[in-house]
Amino acid sequence: MPAPTPTINEPARALPVAWSGDVVVAGGGPAGVAAALTAARRGRRVLLIELGGCLGGVWTAGLLCLILDARNKSGIMAEILARLRGQNALTGDHCYDPEAMKLILDQLCAAAGVEVRLHTRVCAVLGRPGDSRRLAAVACEGPAGREAFAADVFIDATGNGDLGHLAGCGWDCGRPGDGLTQPMSLMALLTGLDAAQAAPFLCTDANHAPAKDALLATLRGVGVEPSYGRPSLFPIHHDLYALMANHVYGVKAWDGAGISDGTRRARAEIHRQVEALRGAGGPWSGLRLVATAAHIGIREGRRIRGRRQVVIDDLVRGARFAEPACQATFCVDVHAHDPRAGTCYCYAGRAIQPYDIPRDALRAADCDNLLLAGRCISGDFLAHASYRVTGNAVALGETAGAMAEAGG
Repeated sequence: MPAPTPTINEPARALPVAWSGDVVVAGGGPAGVAAALTAARRGRRVLLIELGGCLGGVWTAGLLCLILDARNKSGIMAEILARLRGQNALTGDHCYDPEAMKLILDQLCAAAGVEVRLHTRVCAVLGRPGDSRRLAAVACEGPAGREAFAADVFIDATGNGDLGHLAGCGWDCGRPGDGLTQPMSLMALLTGLDAAQAAPFLCTDANHAPAKDALLATLRGVGVEPSYGRPSLFPIHHDLYALMANHVYGVKAWDGAGISDGTRRARAEIHRQVEALRGAGGPWSGLRLVATAAHIGIREGRRIRGRRQVVIDDLVRGARFAEPACQATFCVDVHAHDPRAGTCYCYAGRAIQPYDIPRDALRAADCDNLLLAGRCISGDFLAHASYRVTGNAVALGETAGAMAEAGG
């Protein structure tokens, strides 16, 4: 049995209430921005709290550079795509320039009157006296120190279910039985590869699997075996590309030491891959690494228990609901859990149909004024592997923001 963790008592203190309004949204990624925009456009006073230095989460700080399951989405998702196209910052249907995305999200929030706190982490919740099922405020740490932000309704759009966990909500994580989660990936931006010469290696709708095969063969040809067996190169501009070519296995979303170590290992692997490709010469001779992401991409965190759970059977039968939060179409996409058993995908997937996500999956079961948006909504392991992608996160955030108008 491991030794108990040493503890130290933190002195109690009175926190200044730095903000009070209608809705607090925790997490400024795709789901959080959509939730905040929707609530603000409906006349609510909204505060959007984001740990990083920009809005967008995995889209921007994570340099994801592609949006999945967005084609059938209207509303805010369609609005963002239209703005990206208008700035010549969208390649094909789903690859985008992350710097353009940062500015667009800033502009949308400013126009809607969303108040934004960057560099701020939600670290505790404060309940309402005499009502154990409702939150009164969140306590945050930011540049001004520790402050409280009060609201009528709270939305957890942290991706990892941080707010729901702090509120004492029940949650699930990982694969049934052993709790293993999908690996993380650190994205990177590359330049110095001519677009015509790069064409066989670029993931497009018509050249997805062959491009991954070609890139894997090239890496192996220069003596590099990537930790992700389906390395991918996405076109952003004619001389800018996004690389996804690593997996970090066995790390939970709340494991600070594991994420720190995994990020460093992933960054070192990216540098090795780029240097090896450049050494291969030919079309790769001018390849340069522009940036690695400020935040590693996390595929799987806590799934907060809601008043209804999305389950794999909903996907297989194409479930329909009278007032859906979102319709999803993406496949069941489970990346390998254990590199000893392969480094691509550990689940072959099931045939699914377009399916609705019910609004009750966005209502926390254990808290009456807490809504969920993005990949932390209530679902089982396999359903989550489909709805977790960011096109769905935006639609879920938009619905959560509308639900906040009615108090949840």
